Amino acid sequence: MMPFTYERAQSPAAAAAAAARSPSAKFIAGGTNLLDLMKLRIERPGHLIDVNGLALDRIEPTAEGGLRIGALVRNTDLAADARVRRDYAVLARALLAGASGQLRNKATTAGNLLQRTRCPYFYDTDQPCNKREPGSGCGALAGYSRQLAVVGGSEACIATHPSDMAVGMRALDAVVETVRPDGATSEIPIEGFHRLPGETPQIETALQPGELITAVTLPPPVGGTHVYRKVRDRASYAFALVSVAAVIQRDGSGAVALGGVAPKPWRRAEADAALPQGAQASAAALMQGARPTEDNAFKLKLVERTLGAVLAEARS
Repeated sequence: MMPFTYERAQSPAAAAAAAARSPSAKFIAGGTNLLDLMKLRIERPGHLIDVNGLALDRIEPTAEGGLRIGALVRNTDLAADARVRRDYAVLARALLAGASGQLRNKATTAGNLLQRTRCPYFYDTDQPCNKREPGSGCGALAGYSRQLAVVGGSEACIATHPSDMAVGMRALDAVVETVRPDGATSEIPIEGFHRLPGETPQIETALQPGELITAVTLPPPVGGTHVYRKVRDRASYAFALVSVAAVIQRDGSGAVALGGVAPKPWRRAEADAALPQGAQASAAALMQGARPTEDNAFKLKLVERTLGAVLAEARS
């Protein structure tokens, strides 16, 4: 592990200001992803800013009738919250489908949103990866790509975003709250929070240098049937080949978001509009413009079948 300095932040604004002063700084909370990447020397922060002491670990109602989830709320606590289980069940189910109990006990809401891809070429420092070393190339394009993106990728990167929680939040239209180094606050709809790779896959979110996530806000409950279905190679502790988060109303309308198929949680308005027509129509809208490889072309049909199973569960 590379040497680094360390400090404990005293406030969200102070943490953001400290990060802005040190370009190589990283925030650390649960550390479930960052510490692994530091050991592999993929992440090499010169300074760590511990945000665990900040008062960002509460789940509170909003004036609009939704929920405000602090950035430091642990995944286990969020999934177990009675309000989340009752009104935002798709989020609770997505959380419980991710990682393991031990990791969920440590992982935070903000850290889950910010976790980096599990693409094997990103983790193998002997392989080219534009996300890890911009300009080095993408080994996955001509390599083994079974688990990687079929839509939303580019000639620079076809890595997928690994979060289950983020897929549930995308279906719920969550909003990410932040504080900047100058103390100003901001709200970023989750639709625009994660970036597509384009020519700069190393830039993964809309956050500016030093900007710190303080909370995620959920809108008032929308009712309906909430379903999260994850298809993976193992029954637990595995990332999605395809996952579907859906909120379906009695008339068949609703919202659907996908994981395991794109560099960000994937949702399209055209697919939501097509839900009453069935899984085939909605899946076609979700996969419009898809560019699968020979290894992962099966995901196109898997999306349709998984969405079909979700809609059948909602109807029942």
